[in-house]
Amino acid sequence: MHHVTIVGSGFAALTAIQTLRQTKADIEITLVSRTAEFIYYPGLIWVPCGLRTGDDLRIDLTRFFKRMNVRHVAAEATGLSADGRILETTGGSIENDGLIIASGGRFIKKLPGIEHAITPCEGIASAEAIRDRVRALDRGTIAMGFASNPNEPSSMRGGPIFEFLFGMDHQLRKEGRRDRINLAFFTPAERPGNRLGPKAVGGLLAEMARRDIATHIGHKLKCFSPDKVTTESGEFDADLIIFMPGMTGNLWFDNTALPRSSGGLLQADAQCRVPGFERVYVAGDAGSFPGPDWMPKQAHMADLQARAAARNLVAEFTGREPTETFKVELICIVDANGSGMLVVRTERYNLVLPALRIFHWMKRFFEWLYLRRFR
Repeated sequence: MHHVTIVGSGFAALTAIQTLRQTKADIEITLVSRTAEFIYYPGLIWVPCGLRTGDDLRIDLTRFFKRMNVRHVAAEATGLSADGRILETTGGSIENDGLIIASGGRFIKKLPGIEHAITPCEGIASAEAIRDRVRALDRGTIAMGFASNPNEPSSMRGGPIFEFLFGMDHQLRKEGRRDRINLAFFTPAERPGNRLGPKAVGGLLAEMARRDIATHIGHKLKCFSPDKVTTESGEFDADLIIFMPGMTGNLWFDNTALPRSSGGLLQADAQCRVPGFERVYVAGDAGSFPGPDWMPKQAHMADLQARAAARNLVAEFTGREPTETFKVELICIVDANGSGMLVVRTERYNLVLPALRIFHWMKRFFEWLYLRRFR
């Protein structure tokens, strides 16, 4: 019986488990993560307005692991042997016949004064902090923005900021406070949202103008302070700063010989293999994959990569060539609490549909459908 070790308990890790079990292969699975829980990060956008609580988005995986016959080790990865067959963790060494690294990415926190900003997708506590700060704010300016990894521009996750921004506008108007609280959007990118497609950029900026959201784009960020955002073109007031930095690899990668991309992520090929390491795969935000520069860092992409990685690993166990690749596909609904804009992008086409109420409900339905398998 082959033994597979999976690092992480996010989208890619759980999809890898399901895919391995669907193959009916005789495999033992060990998953290493700090806790036996899954956080549904796309739902964090609804915490500030009260549509979701932390308990709604925190899923106990105990029963899922039991159904899938997965051994969970409550620990963190710390290193990897030169041949990839022994994963070092805070709970001891774990041997494997195959390894799937799905431990996610890490936000770059080097900008001076970044401690004055909240990074919303760091988890439930961050979303709750935004909720509490907004509740306490009587008047002033909320500034939201994002940046990329300067060494690997594609390693970023800016989409949620648009959702927090439009959702906050909807929330404040509903509460009758929008006239006292200004909203501002900032990013060094000259065409924010370009990864969603050329049509989306114009649509997003037009929506900001329609909602009277100030924009500060195309200028490098210099620093944050408790009440200001400073760029190379000047500064503007901000009583609350919500910021998504660029992403890089996990710290434990530094204790391994795993090949890294220019931005610090794990290098991967089209089959999600880590070059130079036998039967070691990567899926999700932890990896740097070949493909177009708009390839997203999002849950859907992580799922696609995880399926390919798991199927290829099983192929290797059975003596077959690992040939499975993943489709590069961006699918998202840019939600604004009451409505949403649908964006689909593949290498063949780009579809952008205007904000409609039905898309908001579609996003909520997908959340229910996705999470029911883990509850």
